[in-house]
Amino acid sequence: MARRTSRTPSRNTASAACPCGLPSGYADCCGRFHAGAAAASSAEALMRSRYSAFVVGDVEYLGRTWHPRTRPGQLEFDPGMRWTGLEILETEGGSAFHSTGTVTFRASYRGGSLYERSRFERVDGAWVYADGEFPED
Repeated sequence: MARRTSRTPSRNTASAACPCGLPSGYADCCGRFHAGAAAASSAEALMRSRYSAFVVGDVEYLGRTWHPRTRPGQLEFDPGMRWTGLEILETEGGSAFHSTGTVTFRASYRGGSLYERSRFERVDGAWVYADGEFPED
């Protein structure tokens, strides 16, 4: 997870491809959510932006988008963790017409991968990460 420090994405990161895997550049994709210029319109968009926040080290964004009832008191990044890719495997609900949704994904990192089914809810109209489970492959 993340140390209580936040790295601000550099100018090079802002113009680079977005870590979430969509074809837009970081600034036009997840970077606008991290900067507070826009809010994720779906559970999947929030999942992608949270993955990107782990990649760029944006602790504040992770805290802001974590449900208040499940948010940990402190976030700590593993400084040796290098995320290398995100694959969305399945989504259920989570659109503008839903109040909850799930996103099943595989996030790869150097040396392995994380397989999770994340649950999202709307709080005051905004999507937030509630919790997740780690199903068997």
